[in-house]
Amino acid sequence: MKRYIVKEEDTLHKVAWEHNIYVKDILDVNPQIMNEQSYIIPGEKLLVPAKNVGEKREERLGECLKEFSHKDVEAYIKKWSNKKSKLPLQVSVIGYSVLEKPLYLLKVGRGNKKIFYSGGWHANEWMTSKFLCEWVNYLLEESNDQKKLFYGVDLSELFDDITLYVVPMVNPDGITLVQQGNYPGHPYYDLINYTNKGASTFDHWSANVRGVDLNHQWPAGWKKEADESPREPWPRHYSGTAPLTEPEARAVYTLTKETHFAYVLAFHSQGQMIYWGYRGMEPRISEEMVERLSLKSSYVPIRTADSDAGYKDWFIQETGRPGFTIEVGVGTNPLPFRAYGEIWSNNVLLALEGLRL
Repeated sequence: MKRYIVKEEDTLHKVAWEHNIYVKDILDVNPQIMNEQSYIIPGEKLLVPAKNVGEKREERLGECLKEFSHKDVEAYIKKWSNKKSKLPLQVSVIGYSVLEKPLYLLKVGRGNKKIFYSGGWHANEWMTSKFLCEWVNYLLEESNDQKKLFYGVDLSELFDDITLYVVPMVNPDGITLVQQGNYPGHPYYDLINYTNKGASTFDHWSANVRGVDLNHQWPAGWKKEADESPREPWPRHYSGTAPLTEPEARAVYTLTKETHFAYVLAFHSQGQMIYWGYRGMEPRISEEMVERLSLKSSYVPIRTADSDAGYKDWFIQETGRPGFTIEVGVGTNPLPFRAYGEIWSNNVLLALEGLRL
């Protein structure tokens, strides 16, 4: 039996994975933990059985066996720094979250055409961050086999023409809150507790750690959206006191203003739909582009949602260029681990087609 002190971003599934055991093994020797959905908080002491399940487990391609958090993004970045790829990759930081976590930008390719993918906007939609990191990793690994096409595409030739920009996790603080919960000692404990009306679970939380919805922060119909939404910090849909008050939104705003993206794809995780318009401001080519994305994914194209102040909305209004919101998955967020297989299989080709529009 070993003693383990819980770290930030830990979950029962992550601790079990780290020790090559199952969650039930931890529950058996820690009766104070109710079930496998229970939170464990930094500093908490756990007993961990010394046994293991045998051969160390691995997540296979398109498989999800534990939560994906900011440290997992950093683990991918470390992996890429130690492994060569035929595709050029640069990693930088475009800003910091409320709790000072770096917001990472991945740049893949050398071409003049610039395309932007983003995910992890909403706290309970962390599977979009996992998908984007795993998909970029898949591209980098497959590109090393020069004799093999990637689903019929020559990646080296493709990335000579384009550069893909990816911010895989826009809302790291909120994602950690959904996965680890609130606890005394958390820098925003009182605000979170007030915002959540004392409730101790956070599966429904989509905002950042200050209770601001990062996809309601954009200067495209912001006032209309704010007038129809909560007027104070809330687990979801609160637009803030003004557009772009939150550092996470400002970081993406600055990146977008400074980079001439040909078009953008923002990944969310509810509905298996692709939104492609905003108040008739989208260019004509958007409809043809969304049809191509739909055919590669089976997701239904919908011109516009009955909402404003989203990143895609602002991009279309600001630039007159195409923008798309990809709603992967279906069900209640956060989606169960088993939902990730559908997300992977439906988006590998969609994301590839997104580079060829």
